[in-house]
Amino acid sequence: MLLRSDTEPVNLFRTALAGMIAMSAAMGFGRFSYTPILPGMMSGVPLSAADAGFIASANFAGYLTGAVLATYSWAAGREREVALSALLANALLLAAMAATNSVPVFAAIRFLAGLASAFAMIFTSSIVLSHGAGAGNDHVQAAHFGGPGAGIALSSVMVMLSGLFFAGASGWRADWIGGAIFSAISLAAVWVLLPSAPVRSGNAGKEPPIVWKLPVALLTLSYGIFGFGYVITATFLVTIARMDASGQTVEFLCWFIAGLTAAVALFAWRPLVYPLGLGWVYVAALLTEAVGVLATVLLPHSMAPLVGGALFGATFLAITAYGLQIGRKLVPESARRIFATMTAAFGLGQIIGPIVAGWIAEQTGSFTTPTFIAAAALILCAALVLPVIKRLG
Repeated sequence: MLLRSDTEPVNLFRTALAGMIAMSAAMGFGRFSYTPILPGMMSGVPLSAADAGFIASANFAGYLTGAVLATYSWAAGREREVALSALLANALLLAAMAATNSVPVFAAIRFLAGLASAFAMIFTSSIVLSHGAGAGNDHVQAAHFGGPGAGIALSSVMVMLSGLFFAGASGWRADWIGGAIFSAISLAAVWVLLPSAPVRSGNAGKEPPIVWKLPVALLTLSYGIFGFGYVITATFLVTIARMDASGQTVEFLCWFIAGLTAAVALFAWRPLVYPLGLGWVYVAALLTEAVGVLATVLLPHSMAPLVGGALFGATFLAITAYGLQIGRKLVPESARRIFATMTAAFGLGQIIGPIVAGWIAEQTGSFTTPTFIAAAALILCAALVLPVIKRLG
């Protein structure tokens, strides 16, 4: 299907493919490949659990910084150039992780990588989603947000193959270089496929300040706590499998399955939105994720990471997307402001999560307590939005 923008006719399939590839590189590899690579780094560098949490939080701090900076208008008219530059930086920063053993340097690199992944995600999304919305095609959005899941699955395959060919204490370096190569290839593909500009809307003026009524405050608080609750599993799932001696097959499969379920999550949840409404789907996804988080420490070691990974992948992107949709529905006149505010709250939560989890794990010798805390946080998120559902109607 072709959609004509201000500058060129746009093929929606190519546009959706560009978005999926960009999100796979920027998010699946740029942000989330740290999870399957981390066990090798902890034994090979070596890193403590607290070190691992600190490095993860640096990445999330960079992402938060990038998300806040992207809300300003400095990139208007240059979205494609910024997105491509961010994808280039993403590839270079992934490679840089293989060149050091220093925790502060790791943290600095991951901070910059978080910044790059935020820019790549936001400015690629501004192009791809605008063309999908302009054509009234929901499949473009679903394919675009399936990209991180595809990247997660591919990163798990990469780490497994790397372990076969580069065994030893420095095998984790090959993992980062492999991610850099994938990201460089992705950059070339996105360069060819991505449209030159987003579809411009007429509502580009300054928005009014957010009116902080109780439903808006509760939703924002819920979304921020979700950032804390989801990120502990997102960061340490494969490490938990390694500490439980689940075996290399389970370590590979838990993150691979998480990626596959994440890739199709929005397609799977979408049929429930009309009969249940956004609010109840958001609550259901949060409670489902809480079950998955608990599964990672309550089920037998051979099953726990697999079930936890499947439920994590099936929910975290849906919660992210539908939470933001609820925000826009509550504050339609300040859609960009509520997006930025909720993203900032989410970012703060996911910065705190790995630091707390890593510190507790180092003190207790396991991730059981942090995992229970994460599950409780997700249940609290669901409880907070129950009054909001009445407002949505």
